[in-house]
Amino acid sequence: MANEPTILATSGGFLPSGRGPVAWRRGPLVDYALELSGSDRPRVCYLATAQGDSPLSIAAFYGAVAGYADAFVSHLALYPMPNVEDPAAHLLSQDVIWVGGGSVANLLAVWRTHALDAVFREAWQRGIVLAGVSAGSICWHVGGTTDSFGLDLRPVDNGLALLPYANGVHYDAEQQRRPLLQQLVGSGALPMAYATDDGVGLLYRGTQLVEVVSDRPEAAAYKVEADGAGGATETLIRPRLLT
Repeated sequence: MANEPTILATSGGFLPSGRGPVAWRRGPLVDYALELSGSDRPRVCYLATAQGDSPLSIAAFYGAVAGYADAFVSHLALYPMPNVEDPAAHLLSQDVIWVGGGSVANLLAVWRTHALDAVFREAWQRGIVLAGVSAGSICWHVGGTTDSFGLDLRPVDNGLALLPYANGVHYDAEQQRRPLLQQLVGSGALPMAYATDDGVGLLYRGTQLVEVVSDRPEAAAYKVEADGAGGATETLIRPRLLT
């Protein structure tokens, strides 16, 4: 596993395979997360909590990853009860944990019910790579913008806060994301934020952003800071293109 606390927070990851609506293939961001573990054959666990442990999502994960000889794969489901005897021990035995998208508000509530908030902090401190997309990106931060409550986006501010920033996902793909994040940061409702266009990932070592990567050209990341006058400024961060 990685030697220091490592988080890869993304607006991407698995890609459509062309074999059906719930068939995935490994994208460069997923490959990068596995590489960050430092293991030739990392143990990777998938959580679909944000989708209520959707069987289709879990099946898509296995279809995308289990056929590769370079990873041992598993998943942790919490509905209707945990699928493993000791969820904490299972998570802490991994090299990489990948969290899927969906409802970040529900994900956080369910994780806390099962006391996994403390487990994820321990995993992070041990150097297990924490990674994920959308809800699986916001969750590691203080908060961000979410559609957990309906079509009109709202803030979420009770993330695990392993990272002391807010997080904006799907920044170029959903028109409410950018103005709402800027409003929340400008008003002080959320702290300084890092945001990602679709296909972009933020690599943190400890609590420092050390690299931005992308699985497609032209996509970018952004640093969003309060301007002191109720608004926000945005600084473009060009990513390294993964191949």
